[in-house]
Amino acid sequence: MKLVADPSIERKIAKMQERLRWNHPLFDRLGIDRTQLVLDDRNDSEQGFTFCVLGDSGNGVHRGDSPQRRVAELMIRSAAEARFILHTGDVVYLVGSSEQYPENFIKPYRELLVGGEHPAQISYDSMVFNRPFLPVLGNHDYYDLPIAYGVLSQLLRPLRQAFRYAIDLDVGWHGSYQGDAYARAFLDYLQDIPESALQQHLERHYTAQTATGKALNYQPGKFTRLPNRYYQFRYGGIDFFALDSNTFNAPLPIESDRHRQQLLADLEGLQTERDEHLQVIQTLDPHDSAPKIGERESLDELLGKVEQIEEVIGDLEKQLHPNAGKERIDFEQLEWLERGLVASWEDKTVRGRMIYFHHPPYVTEATKWHQGQTLAVRHYLRTVFDRVELALKPLVDNRPLVDLVMCGHAHCFEYLETLETGHADRGIKWAICGGSGFSLRRQRTEGNILQERVGSELQDVAISHQFLGKTGRGAHKYHAYSFLQVDVLPGKTLKFQLKPQVAEYHQLQWQYYTSKLDG
Repeated sequence: MKLVADPSIERKIAKMQERLRWNHPLFDRLGIDRTQLVLDDRNDSEQGFTFCVLGDSGNGVHRGDSPQRRVAELMIRSAAEARFILHTGDVVYLVGSSEQYPENFIKPYRELLVGGEHPAQISYDSMVFNRPFLPVLGNHDYYDLPIAYGVLSQLLRPLRQAFRYAIDLDVGWHGSYQGDAYARAFLDYLQDIPESALQQHLERHYTAQTATGKALNYQPGKFTRLPNRYYQFRYGGIDFFALDSNTFNAPLPIESDRHRQQLLADLEGLQTERDEHLQVIQTLDPHDSAPKIGERESLDELLGKVEQIEEVIGDLEKQLHPNAGKERIDFEQLEWLERGLVASWEDKTVRGRMIYFHHPPYVTEATKWHQGQTLAVRHYLRTVFDRVELALKPLVDNRPLVDLVMCGHAHCFEYLETLETGHADRGIKWAICGGSGFSLRRQRTEGNILQERVGSELQDVAISHQFLGKTGRGAHKYHAYSFLQVDVLPGKTLKFQLKPQVAEYHQLQWQYYTSKLDG
C-alpha cells in the first residue's frame, strides 16, 4: 500500500483555481493581473543586493536536533541583509499537512515571522513575514494520505516507534488536501472571503501598477500573501518567474515494449529492496536512547534508502500508468511563461531573468537524474525556451535565454551548466537548492556529465561543477546541509555570485562554512 497519494494534475489545477476564485469576473473589471507580485522597497534597478534560496527543508526534529533549524540560523546570521528568500518547494514533510506546519515550518523559521518570539501562538494560516518569503509548491506540499490510512497505520505500527527514535516520520492523521494547507499558509485564499467583501479586499491589496495591470502589493509585516501558485515579480532589474512544476511533470510515453519491461523489472526489484530494509528497521531497538554512532549511521542509511526508494517507485508507477503520456499538462502556465519571457526580453529596462520551481530538469543526484519527471520537465521547458528563442532570435544574440534556474526536489546542493543541447536551454546555469533540512542524497556513481541519446549516439548535455549532500561511509560520513546565497552585483549588466552556505554534520558535531564553487 502506498504511504502517500499524489493527486492528478487536473485536480491540482482545479482545486487551486477554486481557492483563488480564478475565473471571477471582478478581476477583469478591476484590471488585475492574477500572476503579478510587486516587492516595493525602492530598490534601484542597477543596485546590488542579496537574496537566499532554500528547498526541501520541511522536516521536524531529527534525534533531538534539527538540520533545518541549523540552516535557518546560519541564514539569519550570515545573510542578514538578504532582501528576500526563495523556497524551491517541499515546505513541510511528509504530506504537506496543516498538522506539520507548527513544528516543521513556524518553529524553525520563527525569526522571519511577525510574533515569532512566541511561535506556538502563530497559526499556519495567518502567518505574516517580516521579510519577503516566496515559495513554490513541491510534490510533498500536494501529497495526501490514502483513504485506507487506518489500515496502513496498523501495518506500520511496529515501525512507528523505530521511526520516532530515528527520525520524525512526520505522518499525522491527514495530508495536504490537494495542497490546501500550502494555499492557506502562503496564497491569497480568496475562497474564504465573502462575496460582499471581495471587492474591498482586492482594492486594498492589489494596488501596485505593472505593465500588465494591477498587481498584489507584498508588504512585509502587514500583508505577505502570494497571488497564485505560479507568479512573476521584478526586483533590481531582474524578472523572477516562480513556477508550479507539479503540473507539467507528467512522464512522457514509454518508447518501446522493451523499455516497459525494463521499468517493470526495476519496479519489482525496488519493492523487494524496500521491504527488506523495512524488515531490518523493525529489528532495531526503539528504546535505546543512546545508540552507538555506527548504529545511528546504519539506521540513517536505511531510512534514507527507504525514502528514496518510495520516491523512485512512485515515479516508475507514473511512467507505467496506462494514461502515461496522455494526461493533459498545464499548458496555460507554460504559455504564460513563454509570454512573460518574450516580454521581459523586449523590455530594455530588464537586465536579466531567473526562474525557480521544484523538479530539476538537469541533476546528477543518484535517484533523480533519470526519472520520468526529470525528463518530462526538461522536455516541456525546452519547448517553451525554443519558442521564445524563435520569437526573439535577433534580440538574444547567443546569450543564455535565462541567467539562472533554481530548483529543489533532489536533496542536495548542485551547480550545473548546460552544454550544446540542440535547444534554447544551452549555456544556462542551474542551481539545485534542495539540501536545506530533509534527508540528504548522494551523487550518482556514473559521473558529473549528463548525456542523452540523439539518434544512435550519446551526447553530453550538461556538466555538474559542484555537488554537496551526503558523502562518505560509516564514521567518515558527512551531511552537508545548505542554503544558497546569491549576491547580485551593481551595474547595468547582470552579474552575480553564487555562495553556498553549509551546515555540515559529522560524528555528532556541526561546522559551518561557505563553499567555494568549482565552476
